[in-house]
Amino acid sequence: MALDLQAISRAIAGSCISQRLGERTPVDGVSPIEAFVVVGNPEYATLVTGDAEELLRRLAAARATASNPDGGGNAGDDGNRRVEDPLLSAVFVTDSDTAELRAALERYGMTAILGARHGGSALHATLTALIADDRAAADRLVTAGINVLTQVARRGGVTAVIAELAHRLDGWAVLLDAQGQLIGSAGAGRLHVSDAVAVALGRPVRVRHVGLQLHQVGSDSDLAGYLVVASRSRSRTHSRDLAAQSAALLDLLLRTHDPSLTEHLGREALIATLDAGGPPARELLRRWEVHEPSLTAFALGTKTRTVDLERLLRRWLDELGAEHMFASGTGPVRGFVRNELAEQLAKLVEALRPMGGARVHLGLGAPAPAEALAQSAVQARQALDTALEDGETVHRYTQLPTVDLVLSSLTGTPSDALTSLLDPLRDASGAHGELAHTLRVFLAEHGGHRASARRLDIHRQTLAARIRRVEELTGLSMDRADDRTAAWLALRAAGF
Repeated sequence: MALDLQAISRAIAGSCISQRLGERTPVDGVSPIEAFVVVGNPEYATLVTGDAEELLRRLAAARATASNPDGGGNAGDDGNRRVEDPLLSAVFVTDSDTAELRAALERYGMTAILGARHGGSALHATLTALIADDRAAADRLVTAGINVLTQVARRGGVTAVIAELAHRLDGWAVLLDAQGQLIGSAGAGRLHVSDAVAVALGRPVRVRHVGLQLHQVGSDSDLAGYLVVASRSRSRTHSRDLAAQSAALLDLLLRTHDPSLTEHLGREALIATLDAGGPPARELLRRWEVHEPSLTAFALGTKTRTVDLERLLRRWLDELGAEHMFASGTGPVRGFVRNELAEQLAKLVEALRPMGGARVHLGLGAPAPAEALAQSAVQARQALDTALEDGETVHRYTQLPTVDLVLSSLTGTPSDALTSLLDPLRDASGAHGELAHTLRVFLAEHGGHRASARRLDIHRQTLAARIRRVEELTGLSMDRADDRTAAWLALRAAGF
């Protein structure tokens, strides 16, 4: 949990005297001064209770030892080396608060909590109870977290578990295979993949991110991968325990054979054939026993990865008696339905109650000939993006009259001239990649840097650098309304 020196001080009505350790240092144990030997974990504070006079005597003895480290006749390797009492790295807690005690603490640089409400055995018992309650609460959090992660695993598999874990740790997570190749990431994990790989494989490079936790997925003899996490939470114990148990859950998921993998790959190939259009698409639909001259494309998505969209869609299509013409990947589920079923599908989506606060959104394209469905598919994705941005459950491409009117009136040379604005943003393969996507999100968020960076899962400075690069390559200025409008129309015309 968040039991630190400041919380301890408030609980026992004491005053924290910060020296070596700050008030926000987490606490992990308590010991009587006569039984204290060494601080167990240097990143945590160990509390020590006892008589103030005993502390002063211990400090005086430590000073005498430091001034004569050889004990009067047994010279070591370095006769001038100081021997420091481990007690100085602990935190002394007492009901006493005298000028002599404060002076000694300052002289030796030792942290303490003075003037506690209780003293003696009552103080020690109070501290023991506080730490025990904190550990019990942390255990309950871990148990609750694993229960949720297990449910998420049933719905969304490895990807959903990584996303939920990063959320619960208030940080990021990266899952690598045994060779250090990326399997999945969440939070800002994509920005720290190189650090995660370096930590997992023990490479001698400087890791930019401190506080990384490495958890092995599987055993030494049967290694499945590595889970690397980072948390902004001050409770490292909670994040470490939750991540360790998540690694065990991921081990099960990675080793579980998914019989639907072949089906998923087959559906992706089928949808790709329909997108390509032409006679092969018409022949495929005929073999699929779909004889309608036109179909409507749809795109189903959500802002969270913990909802099993494919399971929902299967149920809805079965209710409608529709063919399962869809493909699901890392993004939205996309597919096609008969025109008369499009509105019925929309009603089913609208009737669905939010799942754990997460809403499901649907985008519908305009009906298109069976041999030329690609344009309807692009329209469905654009409608879904609008639904996600505006918080609408269902959005239809035909509800975008301004953009639809402009783009439908541009054919041939005008349309090519508009989309050519984005040509400088193409990557080496000729495809629109990271910069075009960044521009799309930036404009969709009305130029809001904070919202855009959060949606892209990048730092605001990284976003600013990308937008400057877009402006340099295209010659457009995002400060001018005309340029922003031109960029948006170009993105929509290009299918973004």
